[in-house]
Amino acid sequence: MSAPQISEWIRQSSRIVVLTGAGISTDSGIPDFRGPNGVWTKNPEAEKVATLSHYLENPEIRQLAWRTRLESPAWSAIPNDGHRAIVGLHAAHKLDAVVTQNIDGLHQQSGIPIDKVVEVHGTFRFSICWDCKDRREMQSTLDRVRAGDPDPSCQLCGGILKSDTISFGQALAPGILDQALSYAENCELLIAIGTTLSVGPVNNMVPRARARGVKVAIINGEPTSMDDRAGAVAVGDISELLATIMSDAGIPT
Repeated sequence: MSAPQISEWIRQSSRIVVLTGAGISTDSGIPDFRGPNGVWTKNPEAEKVATLSHYLENPEIRQLAWRTRLESPAWSAIPNDGHRAIVGLHAAHKLDAVVTQNIDGLHQQSGIPIDKVVEVHGTFRFSICWDCKDRREMQSTLDRVRAGDPDPSCQLCGGILKSDTISFGQALAPGILDQALSYAENCELLIAIGTTLSVGPVNNMVPRARARGVKVAIINGEPTSMDDRAGAVAVGDISELLATIMSDAGIPT
């Protein structure tokens, strides 16, 4: 079963939860991490920037991270047709929530209400102090980098600053996984889009949904580690697949 089955399930469902990963943002010019052209696929060393222990212990890694944040394509990215397809579900009063592994904020920009977006891995649009937790808009911190500070410290306590995102080796924000799993267990249809479903613990949404009898669909550019747990899988260009699926389901996008 593939795209036609997903369309049929969307027509039948009034409570849909969408789980998104980096693949939904690639058409907005933001590269994914583990795909064939992913950031970490091309440069495994880049993964150190996203690893908490390396980041906290190595000033050179932090300096690289700040340069990377300055140059991030996410600052100029805009929502693409894939994001807008999910907005169509919201407009049709079928969307319970979007649980996203992404940190780019494009779901909110596309028109999904803030209270319907669960950012399990945080947001790159804010910086936060590792010590005192002072949180500020990222652009104000990047202004200090542009002014010549390669590794800005907290202006309140002098602690290490990082983006308000979840690094490898860092715990999720309290309660956020419970919120994501609750959405998965209590919807009628869970659609995973643009994620390899290889990163825990959020990938547990799929088996938890299945255990509750929830229909599970996966839409991705390549096979995922949980295709065998889904009732319907569609592999191909994500934006094109979503356009076809939503059209066949009668959802304007």
